[in-house]
Amino acid sequence: MKTKKNVEFKIGEIVVYPKHGVGEIIKIENMEISNIKTNFYVVKMEQSKLTIRVPLDKREEVGLRKISSKKIIEEVFSTLKLKPKIRRIMWSRRAQEYETKIFSGDPIKIAEVVRDLYRKSSQAEQSYSERQMFQVAIERLAREVAAVEKTDYFQSTEKIEQILSKK
Repeated sequence: MKTKKNVEFKIGEIVVYPKHGVGEIIKIENMEISNIKTNFYVVKMEQSKLTIRVPLDKREEVGLRKISSKKIIEEVFSTLKLKPKIRRIMWSRRAQEYETKIFSGDPIKIAEVVRDLYRKSSQAEQSYSERQMFQVAIERLAREVAAVEKTDYFQSTEKIEQILSKK
């Protein structure tokens, strides 16, 4: 049986919503839908002009979580330093696996995608869809790193790319 982690979020807290990335809880509101009163976290997503309402009782189901600890971000950097895992399977299948990792919201899994899709300029050209997926993954990762390290998105992207380029 899964134990309920009763995580409460406060207004102003930075959180991660697996499907969309890093956001901030801007308020908790009460709405009535079909005669049922429900409290929602209102999450303003950082990168997209998107505001998401997550019912308080569904936060675990959707995977809403606090941003990672510094220790997890250190693991992310260690993951980025590892040799990429190149799987010789069809791109469509790999793309599916990468997408699952990205939308899991797990920064270490996202770091694996970034590491595996990273190309130095001296390496073979990537397909358009590989580049697109790399962009989504690195943006997701960089935004969380920035939130944890209290820097901005550009500095964290640069830091990630520096780690990758040293391999």
